[in-house]
Amino acid sequence: MELEALRSIYEGDVCFRELSPVSFQYRIGESGDPKAFLIEVSWPETYPQTAPVISMDAFFNNLISSAIKQSILDKLMVEVEANLGTAMTYTLFEYAKDNKEVFMENQPVNTVTSVSNSIAIGTPDVPASKKKDKKEHLSKTQKRKLADKTDNKGELPRGWNWVDVIKHVSIFKLSFFSVLMISRE
Repeated sequence: MELEALRSIYEGDVCFRELSPVSFQYRIGESGDPKAFLIEVSWPETYPQTAPVISMDAFFNNLISSAIKQSILDKLMVEVEANLGTAMTYTLFEYAKDNKEVFMENQPVNTVTSVSNSIAIGTPDVPASKKKDKKEHLSKTQKRKLADKTDNKGELPRGWNWVDVIKHVSIFKLSFFSVLMISRE
């Protein structure tokens, strides 16, 4: 009966997982929460007259100190003794959810940094209000013209800007000389 009740109550709950018909896991807290933990409850053959086996040995709990794990297990065992003889898996999971903050108050917050964050170690933090300048997006034609001007390394050829200066100067000279010729006539 308890098995059917658990399946119906936790249907669609991503925190609940049925490992076997007598073994269940429940994640207390959100998946990104550094104070989240996983409880595994297994029923012996004589359950509910005997206490279920409660474990926190899952890999998910590796960052939790052993003292905190033992403290949680001790508090859950007090709850088990109070409910001995009745179906208690749901009660244990709900008790753990209700007391998550109390259970994890002495657990230091360990955050895993990604590779991109570890590269920035030693650089001052930029306030969120200062946004990075966005790169200018070029059209296909603009990209093609830029590629035609540059070599295979993306660099402009030597003297690229002098050609325009010389053309401009030569046009200026022609116009200057033509003004002089016209003025002499």
